[in-house]
Amino acid sequence: METLFYIGLIFVLGAFTKLISFRLGILNVVGYLILGFIIGPEVLGWVSHEFIQNTEIITELSLALIAVLVGANLKYNVIKRVWKQIAAVSFFETLFTFLFISGSFYFFFGSLGLGFAEEKRLTIALLFGSLASATAPATILAIIYELKAEGKFSSFLLSVVAVDNAMALFLFSLVVTIINTMADIDGFSGMAIFSVFWVIILSVLLGIAGAVISELIDKIFVNQPSMKTTSTLGMIFLVYSLSGYWELEPLFSALVMGVVMANISDDFYFVREEFDKHLKDIIFLLFFTLSAMHLNFSFLLNMPLVILLYVFFRIIGKVTGVWVGAKITGATPHVKNYLGLALFPQAGIAIGLSLSLYHEPGFEMMASIILNVILATTVVHELVGPLFTKYVLKKSGECDMKKE
Repeated sequence: METLFYIGLIFVLGAFTKLISFRLGILNVVGYLILGFIIGPEVLGWVSHEFIQNTEIITELSLALIAVLVGANLKYNVIKRVWKQIAAVSFFETLFTFLFISGSFYFFFGSLGLGFAEEKRLTIALLFGSLASATAPATILAIIYELKAEGKFSSFLLSVVAVDNAMALFLFSLVVTIINTMADIDGFSGMAIFSVFWVIILSVLLGIAGAVISELIDKIFVNQPSMKTTSTLGMIFLVYSLSGYWELEPLFSALVMGVVMANISDDFYFVREEFDKHLKDIIFLLFFTLSAMHLNFSFLLNMPLVILLYVFFRIIGKVTGVWVGAKITGATPHVKNYLGLALFPQAGIAIGLSLSLYHEPGFEMMASIILNVILATTVVHELVGPLFTKYVLKKSGECDMKKE
């Protein structure tokens, strides 16, 4: 009953938060984050730690849907003319962010006061570099929905977010494997590296299989859009949970499932329509409010240099990488000059990857510090990031200002 009480409290306060956000002219995402932070353990303490620790199902459900919807933006007939630009921009912004963060943490390691021995310098630098590559798909998707942004730039942005996070998941898995093999007494293992590729391949195959099965099931429900939506949502959750159960990459599987469904199904727009009309506000309210309850404000105050270094070099890496990728492929000036700023938000995926370190042998001692750094930087990324994304989308001229 306690869990139901807290969810009810979030819903009621969330409704007022949305109203206040509208009156103040701020994004709902920012309002939800502030709400979660205020009623969470850090400020008022209205919500218990036990409740927060038991809300994994809500977070996983939200991420599954968000990953599918972001992946669905990689629709061939939409991106066929710009897929090279999307690939190049995504690759270079991921690469530059990784290099900038890894390099800065390696160089300034002794001044950061993280409490790790000198021999952990390279390990810490590589881990933070791989985590920094991820972008917050939920935040960017929520802002695009809220601003009613629709057009070539908005589609390009979501496509880059999809590819960016796929690369980030792969990069993080590769870095963890390399660190493990470097620490192993037998030295570097080619089989260990191959295992990363094998996990990604299986995750992709599961996503494809889920999309195909979902499409076959949908053919049974002729002229029954509500049943098609229900069965599709069921398959999304099945694929996501099976991917986790089989120790694959759930977000990767969900992303691929979204890509395939958007390209083979004529009825996938029903799911997007249902999400937009009925699920969007509930999912975003719960996801962002609960995410903010994990934030550790005291850590933000105690380790300002670490936070500043991470936030500064991450945005420099994103902006530089986007500019290079766009310049090489001849992307539009708006993409070249502004897309990097729109990729500033970071939350769920980076937090999830940080949490996964607790289950990696040999990483237990590092996991706590790394998670706290990511949570602390999330305060900045999720409060300031949406403002950058909103600015860039408005500058693109694709926002429906009347419905905003």
